[in-house]
Amino acid sequence: MFMTERVVLITGGNGGLGTAIGRAFLGEQDTFVWLGIHNSRENAQALMVEFPRRCESLELDVTQASSWSAAVAQVLARHSRFDVLVNNAGKHADGLLATMPPADWEQILATNLHSAFYGCQAVLPTMISQRGGRIINVASLSALLAPPGQTNYAAAKAGLVALTQSLAKEVARLNITVNAVCPGFVETEALAGMSPEARKEAQAKIPMRRFARPEEVAAAITFLACPEASYITGSILKIDGGIF
Repeated sequence: MFMTERVVLITGGNGGLGTAIGRAFLGEQDTFVWLGIHNSRENAQALMVEFPRRCESLELDVTQASSWSAAVAQVLARHSRFDVLVNNAGKHADGLLATMPPADWEQILATNLHSAFYGCQAVLPTMISQRGGRIINVASLSALLAPPGQTNYAAAKAGLVALTQSLAKEVARLNITVNAVCPGFVETEALAGMSPEARKEAQAKIPMRRFARPEEVAAAITFLACPEASYITGSILKIDGGIF
């Protein structure tokens, strides 16, 4: 599928999971990684220093269609192709629905669901013209096993799962695959605020009795993007240590 240098864009490229995904792709030959970042950039910068000729960042507000258009134009101006999109950007604003501010509902849907719509729509014209591409959406176990206090996040990630399955059918004949991963607890900055008691309680519910390492999620994503996974599309892969 990839006759020249493969071009990958990862959103949420400054986070712990985003940089782990970037590192996993950079471990493969003939791959150039773009890290989509917004505001913070210190982790992305470290990866760019480590891989100076194969990794760069670009400014990307995933909630804005115009920002997506500019980002994709920047990639195409450099490479004239677009092979892999990883919709990894996401955030939480947990709370009970009865008292949830409408802004928290709207912001979480925009960041976790609308962003993937804009991203897919921005890259599909190029993937369609080149008759090939890979889209991997980072959903969440909350999409499949929704916990209390996450009506906004669970709804957004469940919507992302449905988007994945529907879009996969639309573009399958064009050699474009669309898949999603649903991680459970992952050792990233998102869990930094957990108390020792909360961590112990959460791990007790996981058959493996531990949280995932970012590299384990990244490995699944790079597999779904590889040529050998060309017959896998519309799949939802949970990465949860056996919770569900």
